[in-house]
Amino acid sequence: MAPYPVNNILFIDIETVPQYESYQDLPEEWKALWDIKAGYLIRNKEVESVETIYPKAGIYAEFGKIICISCGFIQGSGDHKRMVLKSFYGENESLLLFEFSEMLRKWSGGEQRYLCAHNGKEFDFPYLCRRLVINNIPIPPLLNIAGKKPWEVSHLDTMELWKFGDFKNYTSLNLLAHTLNIPTPKDDIDGSRVWEVFWKDKDLNRIVTYCQKDVITVTQLLLRLMGEQLVKPENIEIKKG
Repeated sequence: MAPYPVNNILFIDIETVPQYESYQDLPEEWKALWDIKAGYLIRNKEVESVETIYPKAGIYAEFGKIICISCGFIQGSGDHKRMVLKSFYGENESLLLFEFSEMLRKWSGGEQRYLCAHNGKEFDFPYLCRRLVINNIPIPPLLNIAGKKPWEVSHLDTMELWKFGDFKNYTSLNLLAHTLNIPTPKDDIDGSRVWEVFWKDKDLNRIVTYCQKDVITVTQLLLRLMGEQLVKPENIEIKKG
């Protein structure tokens, strides 16, 4: 695999939830729109309904919202690699998107920069762009692929890299981490429970921790795929605030 300049990569992960706590809380016009969308998603009408599958609304940018963006970058090389993590989170999506966008603009100035996520090309990157548009926030150049040629897009995807040209397989972050003997982030909650922890448990900090673990794992996966030394746990720093 062609090496990438690891010090010029921003590793990211996002966590999303439905915009409303429950199907009953949806405004009538949105309820009607969700009914149409859910109609395509229901596979077993005997056990599923537009109401019971509403927790899945968070994965669709039209019906969901971002509650956490965690990102990290690598400093140094070899045994001296350090990783710095920072998260943007809260119930005010517009604010966290604005703060993340401002950081991304400043970070991506100058030399060639990259974004990396697991399944990022199918989920994280387009979801971010859609929610930025919905919140009327300009899409940062590094994230915006409109009008760019394929080789001009600086987006890396560890799931795509693992495919090695295969188009059939979806490989979860958890599975790939286990396969490559990298500590898994799924030691507490998983993506299917984020909506519950946010809306029912009101425990956003738990979600932020989960999101940060995903970023660490994505980082280690890319390093492993490139044959680089992993970042030692003691060299990982989480920025507060």
